[in-house]
Amino acid sequence: MTSTALLPPPAGFARPPAEGPGGGPAVLVTGAGGPAGVAVVRRLVALGHRVVAVDADPAAAGLALAAAGVTVPRADDPCFLPALLAVAAVQRVDALVGTVAEELPALAAGADRLAAAGIATWLPDAAAVALCCDKAAFAARMHARGVPHPATTGAAAEAAGVPGPWVVKPRSGRGSRGVRLLDDPAAVTAALAADPALIAQTRLPGREFTADALVDRGGRLLTVVPRWREETKAGISVKGTTFASDAVTDVVAAALAAVGLTGPANVQGFVGDDGAATVVEINPRFSGGLPLTLAAGADLVGTYLAGVRDPGTELPHLWFTPGVRMSRYFAETYRGPDGSPVADPCAAPLVVPAVPA
Repeated sequence: MTSTALLPPPAGFARPPAEGPGGGPAVLVTGAGGPAGVAVVRRLVALGHRVVAVDADPAAAGLALAAAGVTVPRADDPCFLPALLAVAAVQRVDALVGTVAEELPALAAGADRLAAAGIATWLPDAAAVALCCDKAAFAARMHARGVPHPATTGAAAEAAGVPGPWVVKPRSGRGSRGVRLLDDPAAVTAALAADPALIAQTRLPGREFTADALVDRGGRLLTVVPRWREETKAGISVKGTTFASDAVTDVVAAALAAVGLTGPANVQGFVGDDGAATVVEINPRFSGGLPLTLAAGADLVGTYLAGVRDPGTELPHLWFTPGVRMSRYFAETYRGPDGSPVADPCAAPLVVPAVPA
């Protein structure tokens, strides 16, 4: 899969000019404090959309990158959906893009209320989301459908049947939270016996990959963009390179079909020394490493939004350029005591070319 790569985004962050609710329909982006939320906000702003960002953290960086930023309750709070509806009414929102997997059940439960308020959504099937968010259930589905996946158990009595070395991690969770690498079978059995919320998997050899994917509402795979996870911090890729692989594309497609997921997805796994690919997990959302996929030419964000706003439109296949490399760095947003934006002291000044007389 090849294409002309997109131009990289500007190096510095800058808050877009403030626009009032009369500036045209807006896109509401949830989870603006996470890497995926920040990436989605930045891409939509770059495409010229008026973006309203929300997050439960009032200091979330993505709030400062959108035309409007609003603090809302967490998704497990009964006021979450009413808060979204209130923000949408004030800001004239006509589309919602969620970037947090844990919010999807609450959004699905409120889909009718969102639609009645004129807010377009594209939410994956609730059963597919549940499978992706439960690593034990996901492993069982992969095994049942014949999709390559590491041996997995959540029962101490079955630990001996899982070949080592092992990775022990929470049955539900994201990033690298609570993950332990173990080499002692007794330690694995003890961990599972002490905490029924853990699972143990065979620790796979080979090279780790992540693939960004987009599946249309009818189940047609629009793209798979694999990238090597060359360096990660707190579970987030900070260095990576896109690559093309039929083996990875095929196993990603099989895993997505097995769970019945549509919309954006982030699939993680390993490629062995023999070139065989194995899936470890699927996150039913945009990934934290999404900017690399965008830079490689596959506009998952713009394409997804088109599908949100017009469910009947036929979305295009998305191509990408292999060999595009990313090196991630920190960037900051600033606010004064009154909450107003403060200029970035490290931002390069905008140079306007002189027009010849």
